[in-house]
Order: sequence, then structure tokens, then C-alpha cells
Amino acid sequence: MEIWRFMESKGVSMNNICSSLMMEALCKGGYLEEAFDIMDFLGGSQCLYPVLPLYNSLLGSCTKMQSLIQANKCLDLMEKKMVGKSEVTYTELLKLAVLLKDLPAAHLVWQEYMKNYSMSIIALRKFIWSFTRLGDLESAYKTLQQMVSLAVRGNFSIAKTVYGKLYSTRMDIPVPSNKGLDLTLSDLKEIKKLDSCTSAELSGLNGEEHSLLVKVLRWSFNDIIHGCANQKNYILARKLMLQMENLGLQPSCHTYNGIIKAAVSHGNFGDAIGVLKKMQQKNLKPNDSTLATLSITCSKALQLDLAEAFLNQISGCLYPHPYNALLASCDELNQPERAVQVFAKMKQKKVLPNIRTCELLFSLFGVVNAPYEDSDILSQVDAAKRINAIEKDMVTNGIKHSHLSIKNILKALGEEGMIRELIQYLHLAENLFIYRSPSLGTPMYNTVLHYLVEAKESDMAIAVFKKMKLCGCDPDSETYNIMIDCCTIIQSYSSACLLISMMIRKGFCPAICTYTAIIKILLEDDNFDEALNLLKQVKLDGIQPDVLLFNTVLKQACYKGRIDVIEFVVERMHREKVPPDPRTCGYVFSAYVNSGFHNTAIEALQVLSLRMMSEDGNILGEKKKFVNEFILSEDLAAESQILKLFEDSEDELAIGLLNLRWCAIAGFPICESADESMWARRLEGKRL
Repeated sequence: MEIWRFMESKGVSMNNICSSLMMEALCKGGYLEEAFDIMDFLGGSQCLYPVLPLYNSLLGSCTKMQSLIQANKCLDLMEKKMVGKSEVTYTELLKLAVLLKDLPAAHLVWQEYMKNYSMSIIALRKFIWSFTRLGDLESAYKTLQQMVSLAVRGNFSIAKTVYGKLYSTRMDIPVPSNKGLDLTLSDLKEIKKLDSCTSAELSGLNGEEHSLLVKVLRWSFNDIIHGCANQKNYILARKLMLQMENLGLQPSCHTYNGIIKAAVSHGNFGDAIGVLKKMQQKNLKPNDSTLATLSITCSKALQLDLAEAFLNQISGCLYPHPYNALLASCDELNQPERAVQVFAKMKQKKVLPNIRTCELLFSLFGVVNAPYEDSDILSQVDAAKRINAIEKDMVTNGIKHSHLSIKNILKALGEEGMIRELIQYLHLAENLFIYRSPSLGTPMYNTVLHYLVEAKESDMAIAVFKKMKLCGCDPDSETYNIMIDCCTIIQSYSSACLLISMMIRKGFCPAICTYTAIIKILLEDDNFDEALNLLKQVKLDGIQPDVLLFNTVLKQACYKGRIDVIEFVVERMHREKVPPDPRTCGYVFSAYVNSGFHNTAIEALQVLSLRMMSEDGNILGEKKKFVNEFILSEDLAAESQILKLFEDSEDELAIGLLNLRWCAIAGFPICESADESMWARRLEGKRL
């Protein structure tokens, strides 16, 4: 504007070139209002007049600013001055529709374009790109087929500028097209014919003079294939890949990356690996984003070795998502040692962590001894150092706590029995999240209450429960069950009943853990009759009892020497089809031994071990090899072979075999089926 004033002061008149350059400068600077003022001035001048390229430049600036209002203003001005529209106009409108994510607007641009122009390869390329970005794969695919049809007929005109940009060499003269996106029957027949064409029939596409056409076609295929990956449409991606092969178009590295992502998004990991092998055969390397996708997929499938192998191939990953996925899998599989190596590589490659990384680090490294060993002073000091180190790293990287990171810290402190620090971080959570958003508080309070009850800090748990309600956090089913369990510490049956009443009024039904806690209170008061009545009520309420419920009764009955209760519960378990566990065997065996019934104890141990190993208690009859190879074997390595079953997570089977082997070593005959036991038959005859 200063230059214009200077020109006026010197008496230099404005011409079309000066006005065009001035408009271009204003548009590049984003001064749209000033640009519109200049256009109004030029439009009112008798000597100067704005031409269509000037309006297109202004429209392009509106597109860059993503201003629909200014774009409409420019279009109104163009219509008012009757300058018409060119292919550049439609290109800018198409860009604006994509930036604003307006698919209907893109279709309107297509319809208006087809009314004024016939199809060209470059124009179709732009529409394919737009439809793909807007998620309309169907329209993009139909447009691609029209492009292929033009290419096969040789109806194309493409050239390249000195800057490498492709453009259409045909004259920008409106020639209406008689086609739209909706294909006719003849088009469909032609496309079907194209799908069946071989590369030999279309070898002309790979000639020297058609290299630009091949490039445009490959770009368009790649656009839709990558769109298929985003929308998990692997079927269409494979169809496009086959069509490329039929047309003689050699897939590029970008094509293979899109196919791999599409296969992975659809769950076809095997196909993705197959495509990856093809790339390796052609000495093509997948890009970092593809490797990251493969690594994340392997992490979710808990294939950690493969996930780490893909992660190591990434040359420059600027975001932590694949590392977070691998850390999450390490957390799920309880492999903190591997997680240390993953985090070290993350640091080595200077990948900045995000809050998800920190959440996982607290979960992985916040606990030192638990659950393998009881916490002690050394483990607590170590846990505090780890938490502080992670928090310092958060401060360094400008990361603030999330409700999940605080919850993971609370869990870690609770597992280590660090009650004072647990309460301190609860106060921090209250100040950061709970007071502002009470809905986030319930899971955190539940975590704290759980560990307070586990540490038998009943008074503190009651105080936290009261504060929870004062803060506006609504207790849920888990909260009430934790507090009912707290009543077992203070031995208050009335308080437990009151909590159950509150729980039901809030719309929560008692769960199996609720009955377990109530029965535990009754048993501590030696009220076995009421406890057994409540045990019967569980089934009547439509709740499937679990082994923990029965073990709760068996433990107290063993301690009190109530053989009648032991036998009642064992038979109840059998009829409810609840398999015993090692604790069940221990309680029943100890109860008989303590009462002096040693033979019955051995027989009961055998029956319960058989039922623990299989539902019908007849596993030895079905698998005779267990008797010879494990139970009666004189090989010293037999027990070591049994213990290997623990590695395959077959704990009940391994413990059952050990129990039966020890019975055989003690000189007692082995019962191959639970139904053969006189003790089991006697219990079946009891009326429950």
C-alpha cells in the first residue's frame, strides 16, 4: 500500500501488471480485506480491470485461510463481474472443501465441473485425492475407474513444468461432459473389461511417452489404498492392488506401505507379513510409519519379540506411540526387565515421552516387591526413588499428571504398603482432579480404600469413605463391597447390613464378594448356622458361587475343627460344579488330620485333587500315562517334570499330580476316579 501511495505521489499510473503484483502480495500476506478493497477499486476503474487469474489468486488465499465466508464473497464478486470460472477456480474450491472436511461441497464442485468441462487425467486425479481425504472411497474408486478408462483409450494430455509440477496441456476452454460419478451400464462393462486386461495388453502404459501418465495413475491408486487403510477396507485395497498388476503398473514402496497398513487394520497380519516379504525381495524398505504400525499390532497381540524387532528398524520415530504400545504389553505380561530396555532405546533415540508413557512407567516400575514378596523398608525406599525419578522426567519434558498416572501411583504405593505416601498422593489427586471433576474421584478413592482395608487401617478407610461422599463422588458397587469387607476388620455385622441396604437403594445388586465378606463376619463370630444359610441364599439369588466363597467357610471350619461344616461345603461345591483349588485341598486335609482321621484325610485329598484336575474327577481313567509317568514313577526327575507344568500355567494340574504322587509315596492306594471313593459316595448321600 505504501508503494501505491508513493507511485501516486510521483504521478506514476497503475497498470494491470502492477495491480496484479499488488494483489498477489496482499493475498500472500493474508490481507484479504485490503485485497477485496483493491478489487472493488479496480472493478470501478475504466482503465484497469481485474482478470480471472486475479480472482483465482484471491480465492486461493481464502482457501489457505480456510475462510468459507471470504470464499463465498469472492465467488459473489466473480459472478457480479461475470468473469466466469476456470479449472483453477474449481481446484481451489475443491481444496477448500477438503480443508473444511465438507464432502457434500466436494460433490457439488464435481457436479459443476462436469457441467462445464470434460474429464481430464489431472482433474480426475485431484477429485480422487479429495474424495479419499474426505473418506468417500466409493466415489474415489468410481473416479479412478474413469481415469483408467481415459488412460486406456489414450485420451490424456499431461506435461511437466520446469519445477516438476504436472499439468494438463489441453486448452482451458469449457466443454461440458455428459458423465458424472454415477457410472452407466457401458461404463461398468468397460471397467469389467479393464479388470480382466493383462499387462501385455496394456503395455503401452509403461512406455517412455506415457511415464507421466503412469506416475499419475500410481499416485491415484496409492491415495485410495492408503484411504482403505484408514477405513479398514482391506478388500478394496486388495482389489486395487490386483488391478494395478493387471494394468502393468509396478507397485511403489508407497503402494506396499498402504497395503500393509490396510491388511493390519483389517486384522490380516499374515497378509501384511507376506507383503513385507515381497518388499524385501525387491529391496524395498517399509517407511517408519508402516514399521510403527506393525510394531503396535504385534504389541497388541503380545508378540513382544516381533514388536521389538520392528521397532528397532525404525530410523527416526518422532512420536512415542509404538514404544507406548510395547510398554503396555510388557505391563500386561509383567515383564519390567524388557520394559527397561524399551525405555532405554526410547531415550537413546531421543523420542520424547508423553503422559501415556509416564502412566505406563508408574504401573511398571512403581511396585518393587509385590506381588512376589512382601514389601519391606528397602523396597519402599526403592519405590519412592522410582516414582520421584519418573516425576522429575515429567517436569523436564513439561508433562503434567493425568488422573490415570495418579491412580497408578496410588496402586503402586498401596502394593508396597506405603500408607502415609498413599494419603499424600490422594490429597494431590483431590486438588488436581477430584474437586474440579468428582466423577474422576470414584476410581481413585476405590484404589485407596482397597489398600487401606488390605492394610487393616479401618479407621482411616472409614474417614476416607466419609470424605469421598462429602466431595460429591458417588460410591459405586466396588466402593460398597470394599467397605463391607472393612466391616470384617471391625467385626460389625450391623454396619455391613447397613452398607448393603445403602448399596441396594443406590441400584447396586450384591455380588459374590459381598456375600463372602458377610459370611466372613458371621464366621468370626462362630455363627456357622447363619453362614451356611447365607451360603444357600447365594444360589437362590441367582449368583454363581466361586471357590473363594467356599474357601472362606472351609478356612474357619478347619480352624474350629467343624468336620460337619467341612463335609457340607465340599459336597455343596461338588453339586454346584465349583472346582476346588489348592487351598481347598489344604483346608480339608488339615481339618481331618487335626481331628485324627488320617486315612480319611488322604482319601479326601485324592478326591479333591482329581476334581481340581478335571470337572468329573476322572482324568486318571482317561489319561493312564499320568499314573505311570508322574504318580507311580520311581524316576527322581518325575517331580521336576510335573513342575514344568507350572510354566504352561497348568497350576491345578501340577499340584493335583504332586498331591497324588505324595499319597502314593506315603503308601496309600491311588484312587483313579473320584466316583470310586467311599468318602465321596458318603457325602453324596447327605441331605443339604
